[in-house]
Amino acid sequence: MGSSERVPVKSTTNSEELDGIALLEGLRSSGAWLQRHLNGINALNVFPVPDGDTGTNMSLTIKAALAEVGDHPDAEVGSLAQTIAHGALMGARGNSGVILSQILRGLARALEGRATLDPASLAKALTEGAATAYKGVMKPVEGTILTVARESAAAAERTAAAGGSLRDVLAAAYEEAEASVLRTPRLLPVLADAGVVDAGGTGYARILEGWLRQMDGEQVTDVQLAEKSIERVAAPEGGYNYDTQFLIKGRELVVEEIRAAMATFGDSVVVAGDETLVKVHVHCDLPGKALDYAVGLGDVTDVVIENMELQYREFMAKQVPAAVPNSGIATAANQMTNGIAVIAVASGDGLKRVFESLGVAAVIEGGQTMNPSTQEILEAIEQAAGAQVIVLPNNGNIILAAQQAKELAEKQVEVVPTRTVPQGISALLAFNYQTDLESNVSFMNEACRHVTTGEITRAVRNAQLNGLCIQEGQIIGLVDGKLVTAACSVSEVLPPLLERMNVPDAEIVTVYYGEDVDEEQASQIVDELEQTCEDAEIELLDGGQAHYWYIISAE
Repeated sequence: MGSSERVPVKSTTNSEELDGIALLEGLRSSGAWLQRHLNGINALNVFPVPDGDTGTNMSLTIKAALAEVGDHPDAEVGSLAQTIAHGALMGARGNSGVILSQILRGLARALEGRATLDPASLAKALTEGAATAYKGVMKPVEGTILTVARESAAAAERTAAAGGSLRDVLAAAYEEAEASVLRTPRLLPVLADAGVVDAGGTGYARILEGWLRQMDGEQVTDVQLAEKSIERVAAPEGGYNYDTQFLIKGRELVVEEIRAAMATFGDSVVVAGDETLVKVHVHCDLPGKALDYAVGLGDVTDVVIENMELQYREFMAKQVPAAVPNSGIATAANQMTNGIAVIAVASGDGLKRVFESLGVAAVIEGGQTMNPSTQEILEAIEQAAGAQVIVLPNNGNIILAAQQAKELAEKQVEVVPTRTVPQGISALLAFNYQTDLESNVSFMNEACRHVTTGEITRAVRNAQLNGLCIQEGQIIGLVDGKLVTAACSVSEVLPPLLERMNVPDAEIVTVYYGEDVDEEQASQIVDELEQTCEDAEIELLDGGQAHYWYIISAE
């Protein structure tokens, strides 16, 4: 479950103290030791999917914390801890990274004003770190990193009270963290079912172990990790200049026919709705033609027409190199006309194009295995046009970082907690350009509740979960993040997956195929869907996402 070598607890009686420089060296060793165990921690995913990223997120978070210090650390422990905490806060990635940043935040609070670190203050800091992390999670779950942090801190407190040295306190925390990790499956049944221990708790134990090794004179070599970036929303492609959007209210509207008609007027066509209300989005040169067609079907409302080429030229003219150096973020040519900007997280060129076509202000590169940091989300928020911003995380592991960015932002920000890309797209389709922030957040949250997401990928290890005995290499299917089926081929996985998604009752089904799938292969999925749900509108799009061959949305 963790390190192949255990650090023996040494019995000492000296009460040495550490200054900020020594503390920093210990934390650097923690980060390097965590990095060494990255793959093993990532593999401790409850689901045997190829995108476990707990270790990566924790490692990138602690690296951001250390980078904040730079080459000029403060010799005072309290000041250094504040710098570390701020760096972790801004660099936090994923749920595990955000929780780690909260632990470091509590540690800094406990050490405020201190020049050195002694056994009692270390124990107090670890306790405050655990308490702060618990407060930072809306619904704390035992059997996770939270439990490991709390129980290891309690061991540190007992050792400090008994007169233990600084090393004794740290060693007690580490040893208890190891023991606590082994107990996590007893507290969290899903871990026991999957045959793994908690990944975040394991990462925390590695952090303590790395510091202890440094205290014992061992040097742990660091390894550089690649950083992720925020994707610029590009200038409009193709020959169409006008982003045209409107609603059609009528009777017996046929979504498929409207979509086909819009495709004759331009590109980036998105048409969704039902017999009485249809939302239309199209890039075209002659918006009037699209509107004339729509008027013949019913009442046309909420019309928005934007000159994308003009907006893009104006935007580029305002850019100055010194404004935001090396940020990798730009305000989009597409922006909401009611002063509300929407920011989405997405991975895969096709998925990013979908979000761009629906009018997002910026796309942050990220998703499975690529969780953006709090700072990246915050930078996108601050650079978006408008004083109000809505963030769509589109991944359950990004929601905490998005909420943390919301708290740091100077603008009014709301996070619509979308857990999947289909939820994010549905939320955008529910956005109303003519109403306020509060109403839009309500509309978008409601839209998410009507979307079911199916995913097809390959198992990366053996597992027994949800009554399924899964072998490494098998094809597996998930519905809204829950593993529901496994077989030897996509064709075998698809029928039970569609059944669990209640696809026969869906009105709109969209298939996004990944980077490892070609259109011909993906068309076979559509053939199966056409036989399963004869009345649904079915659309096939190139998502370009990694790891997941297919993402299926049913509404």
